Amino acid sequence: MARLYANRKRAAREGCSEIEAAVKDPLIWLQSFTRTVDRHWREAGAPSPYQPFPDKPYFRPIIAVFEAEPVVFVEKSRDMMLSWLSVGYLMHCAMTVPGREVLLQSQKERKAFELVDYAKTLYDQQDERLKRMFPVKKPAWDQADGWLEFAHDSRIIGIPQGADQIRSYHPWALLMDEAAFQEQAGEAYDDAVPACHKIIVVSSAGPGWFADFVQGNL
Repeated sequence: MARLYANRKRAAREGCSEIEAAVKDPLIWLQSFTRTVDRHWREAGAPSPYQPFPDKPYFRPIIAVFEAEPVVFVEKSRDMMLSWLSVGYLMHCAMTVPGREVLLQSQKERKAFELVDYAKTLYDQQDERLKRMFPVKKPAWDQADGWLEFAHDSRIIGIPQGADQIRSYHPWALLMDEAAFQEQAGEAYDDAVPACHKIIVVSSAGPGWFADFVQGNL
């Protein structure tokens, strides 16, 4: 309730209605107009597996960096929810702007499809007014595994690791999730740079290209 009140105050301060604020601001959308899924909801004592996206103090500055920078590398620990924040941000980008193709890449196809499933959950659990504003071509869970397409021709696609995977598409954005554990992460990144307007590379610690790139740019 406190978060919803704060987001209403933010919308009023910027002269927006609540729905306009959700369209404009991906974090307001995530925290106040849709819900995420928690597979451990019973253990946590929650009444439902579907809960609002949490409120962490570092989410707002990270979203600001996503908005401002064409390429962002993020080192994380597994409990920071930064992979999910990245998916939510790119899902909002694809949903609210026509014709954007977003690739979600992970080490295995199964994991990449899980990222797309998360985007489908965010779509299905959101405010009905936003669903009417941004319809999908057919119900999210009736679409193919690893695929979410909107009526305005934006799409989100899950792909496994490998540079050759990216060459098959014309992406506006790419999320490389757990890049330290993708064997061809460097080659994939090199192929993505000339093609993408937005690249987010997220990983927990691990030796290899990701660590070398981050440490070399400190």
